[in-house]
Amino acid sequence: MKKIIFPGIALIAVCYAFGRFSYGLFMPEISEALQLNEAASGAINSGTYIAYCLSLLTAPLIINHKGHHYVLQLAGISAVLGLIGIALSQNAWVLALGIFLAGLSTGWASPALGNTVNAELAPHLQARGNSWINTGTSFGIIVSGPLYWLLTDYWRLTYIIFAAIGIVVLLWNRRVIPANKTLPCTKSIWACMKPTRPGAALLMACLLTGFSSAIYWTFARNFLTDEKGASDSEAVLFWIVMGVMGILGGCAGRIIERIEIRRSYRLGILLLSLSLGVILLPSMTASLASAIMFGSTYIFLTSVFIVWATRLFTPNVSIGISLAFLALGVGQFLGSSMAGYTIETFSNTIAFLTFAVLGLFGLLIRVK
Repeated sequence: MKKIIFPGIALIAVCYAFGRFSYGLFMPEISEALQLNEAASGAINSGTYIAYCLSLLTAPLIINHKGHHYVLQLAGISAVLGLIGIALSQNAWVLALGIFLAGLSTGWASPALGNTVNAELAPHLQARGNSWINTGTSFGIIVSGPLYWLLTDYWRLTYIIFAAIGIVVLLWNRRVIPANKTLPCTKSIWACMKPTRPGAALLMACLLTGFSSAIYWTFARNFLTDEKGASDSEAVLFWIVMGVMGILGGCAGRIIERIEIRRSYRLGILLLSLSLGVILLPSMTASLASAIMFGSTYIFLTSVFIVWATRLFTPNVSIGISLAFLALGVGQFLGSSMAGYTIETFSNTIAFLTFAVLGLFGLLIRVK
């Protein structure tokens, strides 16, 4: 089990934490160096969502023709090239290309690793395996946060370090992940996209969770510094705490085994919405408490979605994970745009409370 989980965690860390989320952490420094305004920085960041959706749509097709081992290598190469592109960028166009390439890696990595777990681990270990691999984002945030602290003014060097780690992880996965001999879908890909049980509830749950959580990923740090007067060090500490607590999401597999998916999902929705409200409390202690709840719960919920998808789409798990994460990504894209509009029109307080209430509507979804 460890032979599959450890390299999987590392690949998710490189693709998600380094390739996708680190740009938000280093955006002020990168924007200043390349003389980008807020509109240009935001437009470039939206490229990660477009790349994410494109790679999620293509992942099942490539896995069905080439196998998950091939797609894992594709994800690693894309992440490394993207990170190098960001490090060497001298203008907005090269930066956008790097961000796009790094974003592609995320949508390829998750379905391919889900398929790997389904092929290589015994059925009773698959929920735990998927949950722990999904915590790779948190481990990556734990690495990127201190590096930001140490090398704030040397963001290019930081991205070179990210790329070097990515090369090591790529070679590690290439060596230890077995090349699969059987393909998950022997029929047409469209025939395999039909779930074994109704999947509309899963997609709606992912869409709503992505929408409600988008305000936190996009505006939580700005809210701390602009509204609550937090220093940059406190904001980075907030980011690191959120990443550290995400490791608790690795327990999702065992929790699902004990209380099943329906109760696990509802517990996650309650805590996620609560974290959006707690961050509004005036003290920094409340902010850290919110980071603890959000970090652990977001990873927990995405692990629930992965396990839920694998059960609906067995044995074509890459298709289920791709559709679930596509709905999650679409929700985040829409939620991020709506959150910015709500903050400008009303206030941070109203925006966070509104998204917390919208998140609670996920409790109305019937999980069978």
